[in-house]
Amino acid sequence: MGAKHSEVVIIGGGLAGLTCAVTLADRGIPITLLESRPRLGGRASSFEDKQSQHLIDNCQHVSMGCCHEFNRFCETLGIADSFHREKQLYFVGPRKPGSDLADQPFKINRFAANRLLPAPLHLLPAFGGLSYLSWQEKLGLARGLKQLALTTVDEQNEPTIAAWLAAQGQTQNTIDRFWNVVLVSALSESLDRISLSHARKVFVDGFLRARNNWQVLIPTVPLEQLYGESILKRLQEQDAIVYLQTGVSRVEIADNQVTRIQLRNGKNIDCQRAVIAVPHQRVLELLPESFQGREALTSIEQLEAAPITSVHLWFDREITDLPHAVFVDCLSQWMFNRTRIMQQPAETGFYYQIVISASHNLTGKARQGRTQADIIDTVTEELSRIWPETKQAQLTHSRMVTEHQAVFSVKPGVEQLRPSQRTEVAGLYLAGDWTSTGWPATMEGAVRSGLQAAEFLLEDLGQPESLLLPPEKTSILSKILFRL
Repeated sequence: MGAKHSEVVIIGGGLAGLTCAVTLADRGIPITLLESRPRLGGRASSFEDKQSQHLIDNCQHVSMGCCHEFNRFCETLGIADSFHREKQLYFVGPRKPGSDLADQPFKINRFAANRLLPAPLHLLPAFGGLSYLSWQEKLGLARGLKQLALTTVDEQNEPTIAAWLAAQGQTQNTIDRFWNVVLVSALSESLDRISLSHARKVFVDGFLRARNNWQVLIPTVPLEQLYGESILKRLQEQDAIVYLQTGVSRVEIADNQVTRIQLRNGKNIDCQRAVIAVPHQRVLELLPESFQGREALTSIEQLEAAPITSVHLWFDREITDLPHAVFVDCLSQWMFNRTRIMQQPAETGFYYQIVISASHNLTGKARQGRTQADIIDTVTEELSRIWPETKQAQLTHSRMVTEHQAVFSVKPGVEQLRPSQRTEVAGLYLAGDWTSTGWPATMEGAVRSGLQAAEFLLEDLGQPESLLLPPEKTSILSKILFRL
């Protein structure tokens, strides 16, 4: 390591730290980025599966049309073309009772916006066409969505979305087949642990506020290429210093001012400004045992985490040509057809990734003795019931990966635990989706935190600049109907 002094040291090469680094470097601020892993990207990274010789993403990451800061960040980096915007989703659920197609119990519901109807009515026909809800349940669902949009949430004393739905008279079938399907996928938590305010944000910002917000953007290349290689190149072009496999042991503070960064290898980097952009579980261990403002940061120890499990499957033939699917009444929640999405040659096998969010019951003692092989068998059995072609296909390779601390849990009261990106210590800033961003644990939240940390830092350097986009415009009809 040649750097013994830096204007700004950023600790952590996840999306939050990378956003902050790129933003500052683009403005001519000398930075040094330290990442303990051998690659950039944090949770949005990849590793090689030696048997399949594929790069496997640590966890499937997708964006949405409403993730404006993240999408702008990708445009800034020149990687926006590496995302495919899905203008149609595929919800796989049971057919209506009494259907003539008894031998095909599952129906693929194509979910898309109506071209003639304005927001928020643009998705009304799509909701109305769901095969697994009765007309009475669909009417009840419409009333529930309207009431959710009109609800003013007191974040100091709010219920879980599960309690709120029960109070609104939503049927258990509607809760299981609609609310649970959407919210668990979006927030990676169970309904009895999701706050009303975060559930409301998903539906208001994702479905009701603007026409294209609901659309899903899926990466078409491994995350390693998307973030690691592209962002590293961008930072190097801006003369930023990036060290991989370089862990930090302590941020030293004297007289309420950052003074230097102590590395695990015993070396030091003198600096007066540092951005800690690591998972919330690691923040306090990087700081001295006492300093002004430490007590205010201890609330992050109360943040809880939720796991996400991915099951990776390789077959000798194609079991479906759908690029993705959302499952109802299954352990599996999302299917991503990686072979088609990434346009990989069929000679390497047909690769499907199954995502199970809030997979509490698949980890630790909650597994109740189920092995990874048992869970993979359950997933493949579900695929066989949906696509019978799976029974004739040979499973050539499989792998299950669980990110145990994938997201922070959006429980009631969580907003009171999330700190600002600016601390009480001069020159010390925080970045991470767990900081106060107004968003749940998403790539959008991570990018926003990096921008907010950079904004505070630039202000302290005497270069104030507003970095966040102005609030999104709400459709006129949504303003009228929901007072948004």
